[in-house]
This record gives sequence, C-alpha cells and structure tokens, in this order.
Amino acid sequence: MFGLTPEQQDIRKAAREFAEGEIRPIARELDEREELDPAIWKKAAELGFLAVFVPEEYGGAGYGFLEEALIIEEFARVDTGVAQSLQASYFGSQLLLLYGTEEQKKRYLPAVCRGEMRMGVAITEPDAGSDVASISTRAERRGDHYVISGHEIFITNATVADFLIVACVTNPEAPKKHERLSLIIVETSCPGYEATKLKGKLSIRCSDTGEVALKEVVVPKENLLGEEGKGFYYLMEFFNRTRAAVGALGVGTAQGALDKAISHVRQRKQFGRPLAAFDSVQHKIAEMATLVEAARSLVWRAASEIDRGNVDPALIAIAKWYACEVAVRVADEAVQLHGGYGILEEYDVAHYYRDAKVLEIFEGTKEIEKILIARRLLGRY
Repeated sequence: MFGLTPEQQDIRKAAREFAEGEIRPIARELDEREELDPAIWKKAAELGFLAVFVPEEYGGAGYGFLEEALIIEEFARVDTGVAQSLQASYFGSQLLLLYGTEEQKKRYLPAVCRGEMRMGVAITEPDAGSDVASISTRAERRGDHYVISGHEIFITNATVADFLIVACVTNPEAPKKHERLSLIIVETSCPGYEATKLKGKLSIRCSDTGEVALKEVVVPKENLLGEEGKGFYYLMEFFNRTRAAVGALGVGTAQGALDKAISHVRQRKQFGRPLAAFDSVQHKIAEMATLVEAARSLVWRAASEIDRGNVDPALIAIAKWYACEVAVRVADEAVQLHGGYGILEEYDVAHYYRDAKVLEIFEGTKEIEKILIARRLLGRY
C-alpha cells in the first residue's frame, strides 16, 4: 500500500472518527431532506477538515491535496452526499490560491476555512457543459465595474453560497474561443443574483444544486480573478486539482459499498451456510477489494504528485475516471450480493449505488477524461 506518514495516518483516523460519529447518525435523514445540516459543516471547519491545502497564512491547515483526499475518502465511505457537500463548501478555493490577488485571498480564504462562508464555481450552462469554451454568460466592462448577465445550471451551492466564481465572456472578439473567458467573483447578495434549487436528484441529494440567473449583476473590477481572457486556462488547472478530490469520493464510495457487502455475506445464510462460504461470493469480494485498492493507489499517487508540483493532467484523469468507474462497479456488485435486500434503502447499498453514478459525470465526464488520457498518449487528431 501507498505509504503514509504518521501525521497523515492520524489525519485519516480523525476523519474516520468524524465520519462515524457525526455523519453516519444523520446521513440518511439528510438524504431524504435533500439538504445539509449546517452544523456538520461548522463542526468540520472547527476540526480543520475544510480546504486543508490552504496555507496557514490564509486560515488553512497548510497540508496538501493528498491529505484532502484522505479526508474526503473517509467521509464518502460513510456518505458520499455529505462528503461532497463539505468538499463543495470550499470548491473554487484552489482558483483563489492559484490566481487570486493577496487582497482576494485574505478576504475569502480564511472565512471559507473557518466555515463562515461557502463558495462555488459557476461554469455549466444549459448549452455548455463539457464544452467549457462555449459559455455564453457575458460580463461587460463599464468603467470600474463589470455587469454580468447569463443563465447557469447544475451549480453546486447555488442557493447557499456566499459567493461564486463565475466564468464569463469578457473578450467576445478574441480570435480564439479559449481566450474569450474570464473568471469573476460574484457575491450572491448582489442585486440581480437569483438561484433556484433543483430537487429530486438521483445522487448526492443533500448537496445543494441549482439554477442561477444573473440579471445585470454589477461587481467591481477588483473582482476579476487573474487576467482577462485567461479563464479557460485557469479552469483547466483548477480541474487538475479538483478531479483528484472527486477520485477520492469514488474510492470512499466504493469502500463503503464493499464494507456493506462484506458484512452482509458474513451474516446472510442460504442453503444452510453463510454466503461468504461460497466460492463465487468469495471471488466477487476479492475482485471488489482489488478494484478499490487499485483506485486508491491511483488517487493517492495523483494527489501526491500535485503536492510535489508535478501536475500531470493524464494521471489525474486516469485516477478520476478509474476511481469513479470502480465506485459504480463495486456498488453494483454490492447490490447484487444483497439480492432483494439490495434495493431497499434501509440496507444502504442502494444509497451507495445511487450516489456512485454522478461521480462519472461531474467535473469531467468519463468520456472527457478518456479524451485527455488519449491526447497525452497519441497527441491531437
């Protein structure tokens, strides 16, 4: 297994204790209510579990992306929705670290790490999902301000965030489509910001997802993140960090489903003996465990390479795609091993099965990840 330092082992243990003690008792209730209890978010912040890669000078723990992966994995092992909600509370902080001014970092990052502000990133539009360069939300420069108009959908934390980093077209005449976008910080208290929650989701129900309408929202020019026209390239670097975290969600989800399967086959009897005594069942469990370990190794390696300054988009895409596919496969097998009980919510594996699917879709579909991997190996065609 990938070697962890004693401190990393302690972090992993602390995350597991938090997940078992604070998340498990109310996870299914939050899934039914389709909302996160803010108390869990606050408690996670108090214990230093949020945005641990943020340096101490900006209110973070000063760790790395591997430590973040360890925490997310342990949370998702208990409940993917809560894990995603906690990770989403600081979704975009990576952009602030990479491209924010000193003033922007000091204004937002400490509050995010302390659980005083939630944030998000608005990229997806009704006609622009995987094709980020086709975003149509406009930001027109008028004197010392930007005036933003557009429609976003599937935005995490749309109705609960204190601010979003919004991808906008600021340079519509730029000859290259990739050079038309910029990123601008929009505080949700601004007049013209409207958000509507999307309900009835298959997966991660307690994570806030919504539609956002930006109706001539006025923000100061100082809210520009980095340089005009560089937004697309900033987002690609951003995904190189967040996709490792989604991979950790996949590993945790798969491990949680495997745990449930192991417990069930030990207890459930058929033909006079436990399911665990049958060769076919043992083979399934062995295969599931191997998939989980392989996914974990990939995710930990990808996160560790980021921490070393070796940001490899292909390796990160491999880790994200594979770990999330493993989550779906292992959850599917866990349901199968439960038989009829597997489709009952009270046995939990149905819950893991539902949550696993979205991991293959957000922050880069598995099809996009495969394109990234192939381009690294074959070049562009």
